[in-house]
Amino acid sequence: MMEKAAYNVARCSSGKVMPSVHKTLAVQLVFSAAMMFALSGCGDTPAPKPAEQALSKPAEPAVPAEIQAAAEGSLGSETTVLAFGDLAKTGTQQALIANVVPKTPKENITGTIVSRAAIIENQNGQWMQIFLCDEYLKNSKGYLGLTPLQSVSAWRIQHEQDPVTGLTVYFTPVKGMPDAHVLPIALRWNPKVKRYQSLDRSYQQFLTESPSLSNIRTQLK
Repeated sequence: MMEKAAYNVARCSSGKVMPSVHKTLAVQLVFSAAMMFALSGCGDTPAPKPAEQALSKPAEPAVPAEIQAAAEGSLGSETTVLAFGDLAKTGTQQALIANVVPKTPKENITGTIVSRAAIIENQNGQWMQIFLCDEYLKNSKGYLGLTPLQSVSAWRIQHEQDPVTGLTVYFTPVKGMPDAHVLPIALRWNPKVKRYQSLDRSYQQFLTESPSLSNIRTQLK
């Protein structure tokens, strides 16, 4: 078909076949075909769309209904479960829960902003609150070391889990403190006393609790 088309075009000028025109048209057709092939091969493998990438991510485990009910029983209906499982590496089920404060577009703070947070534990089938963060940080023995003397209305919390030491939670005051540049307070399970305590600034030594704010040994600096 290509030769016939080239022939017809060549005969239009003088009625005779012109070899040079044949060659010119043949070169043009080969060049055009090569260009079409090159262009068609540029997009053979399209980049994955955002929706496809989102579908490829593993889904986060759903919070069991029992744990969600225990969380709401501890901090109310507007409670979010941030982590659950064997958090302290003791073989006992625990959950880190919080009343999350919605962020505004102007805020640029990493972590989760909360008004309250707690850790609950399943003790012989009953869920018990073993740590509470409201305006202060406290457990069953009193106020934790490094707890600010001023009441805090909102905290930024971040958490991580280690296969050996278990859950560590970092609490940073974001509302209610005169100094905005404060260091986070770290919380971890102390296997010697079997409860969550705060850590010193090296994150190596546990700090004892105080039954009252006036007797807190170390203030936040």
